[in-house]
Amino acid sequence: MPGIVGLITKTRRDVVVSQLFRMVETICHDTKYNSDTWIDDSLGIYVAWTTHRNSFSDAMPIKNERGDIELVFSGEEFSEPDTRCQLTKRGHILESKEPSYLVHLYEDDPHFPANLNGRFHGFVIDRNLGIAMLFNDRYGMHRIYYHETKDTFYFAAEAKAILAVRPELRSLDPQGLGEFVSCGCVLENRTVFRGISVLPPGSIWKISGGSIKWKGQYFKPKEWETQQKLDIDTYYHELRTVFSHNLQRYYGGRQRIAVSLTGGLDTRAIMAWSKAPRRSLPCYTFGGMYRDSQDVVISRQVAELCGQPHQVITLGEDFLSRFPHYAERTVFLSDGCADVSCSPDLYLNEQASKIAPVRMTGNYGGEVLRRVRAFKPVEPTPGLFQQDLLSHVDRAGETYNSILGGHPLSFAVFRQAPWHHYGRLAVEQTQLSLRSPYLDNDLVKTVFQAPESTFLSNAISLKLITDGNEYLRRIRTDRGLAGGDARLPTVILHKLLKFSFKAEYAYDRGMPQWLARIDHIFSSLHLERCFLGRHKFSHFRIWFRDLLRNYVQEVLLDHRTLCRPYLNRKTLEQIVRNHLLGSHNYTNEIHKLLTLELLHRLFSDPI
Repeated sequence: MPGIVGLITKTRRDVVVSQLFRMVETICHDTKYNSDTWIDDSLGIYVAWTTHRNSFSDAMPIKNERGDIELVFSGEEFSEPDTRCQLTKRGHILESKEPSYLVHLYEDDPHFPANLNGRFHGFVIDRNLGIAMLFNDRYGMHRIYYHETKDTFYFAAEAKAILAVRPELRSLDPQGLGEFVSCGCVLENRTVFRGISVLPPGSIWKISGGSIKWKGQYFKPKEWETQQKLDIDTYYHELRTVFSHNLQRYYGGRQRIAVSLTGGLDTRAIMAWSKAPRRSLPCYTFGGMYRDSQDVVISRQVAELCGQPHQVITLGEDFLSRFPHYAERTVFLSDGCADVSCSPDLYLNEQASKIAPVRMTGNYGGEVLRRVRAFKPVEPTPGLFQQDLLSHVDRAGETYNSILGGHPLSFAVFRQAPWHHYGRLAVEQTQLSLRSPYLDNDLVKTVFQAPESTFLSNAISLKLITDGNEYLRRIRTDRGLAGGDARLPTVILHKLLKFSFKAEYAYDRGMPQWLARIDHIFSSLHLERCFLGRHKFSHFRIWFRDLLRNYVQEVLLDHRTLCRPYLNRKTLEQIVRNHLLGSHNYTNEIHKLLTLELLHRLFSDPI
């Protein structure tokens, strides 16, 4: 995704500049991106960046009035609306560029960047002090990869930029590989690449004399974990105040914004408090090829009630006909952090960017307000992986369990979000800018004060919707919450929708092997047609079995794949054969195997 790359070194300028250009070219994925460079060889600093055109962080760098402080910023920041006005009153001359105020915040705020709000990373050069600083957001969601050698520090928004100039790093790390196999992501700021790490959340690293002099953090979760708990009424009042007030910040900027609606609670709360004029806020929902899902049906009602236009972006034949392209691009763009099951997200966000370059979502609402846990270690299929890798898989489970023992909200926002959710975010943000009010600093800080009882139900989310727009509360969710139907009691409707959700999962990627054998016997009846598409828009179990079977065979039964040292060839062949036959369900295994093989071909195999 768009971001910063750079080198800190005392090496000769001509050598370093060619590396810098190679790095930034590697992450310039689209002709619509803007890019530029900033070099000061006297300080040993070489920086370049890419941005979405006309986005918040376009037209870098920004300077103070004297030109002795410069800032390169990537991502978005959501300060109080009067921040620019307050800086002007203090005598600062602000440029017309949207983020120009940030360099003056650095001048005035001794705690910079602790008071910034958003997902970002940045690089500031202060000639008065003779130092530079590399920093990121407190969640680590706008990722920075880095690699250190004896004479050079490399950093980049994407690992592939470092691989482009340090080809000796193009090998997969066994520990990272084991964590990916077990958890679907790499843990503890490691990566799948040997020698490349991730900047920890809330970091600020100081540079002087062409090298890193100090590595620190401006924020640690303990600051929020140790707050005093509030009673339920006080907590809800604080939550509603923060959410309703701060939400308006996320509608700012010069770019067109659209809301990605679902049938759930979190986008509903956004719509309840948005107060946008009629027909001013385009909305869309991602849909599937078989029928209108619950998301589509309900989102239409929500948009209509709010007086906003709505359309459906369908995942269908166009995507499936180009699946190899989207699968490979997903793994490449995310540096292997997103597996091929995220390829629909690349396609859908590509289409969404044609509606608006900014996508407002309810992402992370469940994790923040209801502590939804989105990933856990999974035991791999017996006999698929060799023992050397399995030792790292077992260790991954132990690491996960040790991390889980901390504060549950800290796990959700400081670990689950930047580790597990990052891959999909990285893919999406190559196409557009993604905004969510649920990782707003004030909101998350407030939720750390919630009494435990609020996490036992959806009551807080439903009340938030009701207080914003009581009419939206009357529309049921995709799981049958709220609303009501005169013909069907709410409790029964909720149970029916819950059953249909579980039934669809069972007929898709979650089908147990015993059911797969029964389904195979009655395959001529096409029972999946009764369930698929009611809640989900992608259906890889039957797609891998039918429409994508040639691609699965071409990749997984290729001699390069079969010869990977950590795989058991016979088990792999059996998995592919039985899934394509339809007698077994190995959807999750195929996702992981395809991703691993693409990782090798894109990043570690000889060029």
